[in-house]
Amino acid sequence: MKDIEEVKLTISSSIKSALAVIGDGAVKIALVVDEGNRLLGTLTDGDIRRAMIKGFSLEDTIENIYFKSPITVNISTSKEEVAKICFDKKIYQIPVIDHNGIVISLHIFDDLLRPKIHLNKVVLMVGGLGSRLRPLTDKTPKPMLLVGNKPILQTIVERFVSYGFVNIIMCVNYKSHIIQNYFGDGRDFGANIEYIFEDKRMGTAGALSLLGDRPQEPFFVMNGDLLTNINFEHVLEFQLSSSVAATMCVREYDFEVPYGVVNILDRYITSIDEKPVHNFFVNAGIYILNSSCMRLIPDDEFYDMPQLFEKLIKLNERVASFPLKGYWMDIGKMHDYERAQQDYEKIFGEI
Repeated sequence: MKDIEEVKLTISSSIKSALAVIGDGAVKIALVVDEGNRLLGTLTDGDIRRAMIKGFSLEDTIENIYFKSPITVNISTSKEEVAKICFDKKIYQIPVIDHNGIVISLHIFDDLLRPKIHLNKVVLMVGGLGSRLRPLTDKTPKPMLLVGNKPILQTIVERFVSYGFVNIIMCVNYKSHIIQNYFGDGRDFGANIEYIFEDKRMGTAGALSLLGDRPQEPFFVMNGDLLTNINFEHVLEFQLSSSVAATMCVREYDFEVPYGVVNILDRYITSIDEKPVHNFFVNAGIYILNSSCMRLIPDDEFYDMPQLFEKLIKLNERVASFPLKGYWMDIGKMHDYERAQQDYEKIFGEI
């Protein structure tokens, strides 16, 4: 994805200035935005040529010549979906917008085929016991259970690598030798893999205190027992554009009360809601942290990620949520594992 600051225009921009933006840039497109950075449309040299034929001059504004109905994707659209849209619609660029229509970045088709290598590190928490999946985990750590004929953890690694995130740290504990023997230094998977060994349970954030070289760039932290087709580049772009200390990926969860709910005030019934559905956002187990967060993690103690976020909030640090719209499965129980087996080929195919 491309940095879009240099290709933004407003409706008051002149055709002459638009030509300079399009001609100087490698992406050959300009994004027309309003004062709130919401995407209004796009402009290409083809749009300008057609305007000149109609009699527009270089000093005229672009207000009446830009394309007002461009194809866009949201921040949760996977790289594979974006590439398919580009191919099917025969387009070279697709703007990325959030749920408010604010432009976040720009996909270029060639970049989708040749992902940029990111320096940002990925920390995978893979030391859990997997007690709720026994007896499957009696001899195998949960991240190494097979889903789609490969370990869960292999799919996670391959997904990150496909987006150019190749510097991976695995925090291991239970049966760590199985994980280390399988992945080695990561070269067979296109990655550079290091290991942090926990000699006791340290929670989803505590193990970060064991990192030798602490990340200088924003870095991912992800539980090693979930499958998702999230676009990791979009999460990073969101973190950077939002200027927050940390981002937590969240998943919408609906809960239907199986009974009619009776609302009472002073013993009198005011209304009855038949099997109401309540909506929540739940923690999806995927995070991005700025390096500044590391100072808040206690050394050599059990510390979970929600504790870190609560601490950041108490310190008036800005923390953000990134809603997941695609596939997400937390493989915590046996029925989750069975469902993941059914879903795998349809969602992931061959990575």
